[in-house]
Amino acid sequence: MSDTMKAGRMLDVGQMVCEEAPIPDITDTQILVKTEFASICGSDLHIVMQGAGLTIPDRCPHGFPGHEGVGHVVASNDPAVPVGIDVLTFPNTGIAEGFSGFQRLSSGQYCLPLPESDLPNQQLMMAQQLGTVIFAHNERFRDVEGETVAILGQGSAGLFWTWLLKQAGAAQVIVSDRSNTRLAVSTQYGADIALNSNDADIGEVILDMTNGEGADYVVEAVGSSTAHDQSVEISRVGGGLMWFGLPDTNAGIEMSFAKFFRKKLTATSVYGAQNEANVVSFKAAMDHIVNGDIDVAPLCSHTYGIEHIDQAMATAFDPIDAAATKVSISF
Repeated sequence: MSDTMKAGRMLDVGQMVCEEAPIPDITDTQILVKTEFASICGSDLHIVMQGAGLTIPDRCPHGFPGHEGVGHVVASNDPAVPVGIDVLTFPNTGIAEGFSGFQRLSSGQYCLPLPESDLPNQQLMMAQQLGTVIFAHNERFRDVEGETVAILGQGSAGLFWTWLLKQAGAAQVIVSDRSNTRLAVSTQYGADIALNSNDADIGEVILDMTNGEGADYVVEAVGSSTAHDQSVEISRVGGGLMWFGLPDTNAGIEMSFAKFFRKKLTATSVYGAQNEANVVSFKAAMDHIVNGDIDVAPLCSHTYGIEHIDQAMATAFDPIDAAATKVSISF
């Protein structure tokens, strides 16, 4: 086996390249996984394409910040993770190496053995993103039975929120996005009304549907200052907000606190599914996919070789012309 690998490296904001790099050694309780696929998360785009949340100086380490992947365990210092199995990987973003041909995990806490399934591993990889949504819903639980729910953004996270909240009993699920491709998937996942935000005002639609009151529960799944402020605008008095998207800027986000205050809103956010005890949410997500409760095939729309990680990032960042839902990288 060669002692080098192909790996993505962020050189500057908006610039990511593929380089040849040494395959890392492992120490302590670390595990070495030969990466098969990685997928690009919205938080990756905020870091790589916009520099938001970037704290690592100079040139970033190889593989950073990829944290959604599947691969094959080739070395292990954790007795709970045997060599030779395929795993879902979900390391902490700050030390993630998922955009590399080989990635180190600090322990078995950050991977999940793949179950026997006829589904390709690329589809099983979608359990990472679905798991984060399940974790957020459980950690900041809201009973949406019979409620009107609005979800801003229909990237993979927004789509999974659409599916999960419809499954949880929401009476009306209204979603918005700029991509007609993603909106088409949202109707498969349970959206009752899917609006292209370039053509329609979700606020007007919600007010019309709710006799001027607003949505009971709003999920911001974009991570933009505009959508953040819009979530306040379209909520009813006493409503709830889930601010799920990672902000697209390190600067403060403007919003009308007066309106937030007068509406008596409750807002929440959460992260850290990878540190959940027994990774219950990732296991639940995997079960849903393997059991056929949700068809994640529409999310595997575009796959690029690691040599083209720059193009992969560009497509994921501006997915409309390419009709992309979720962009993956193969090794």
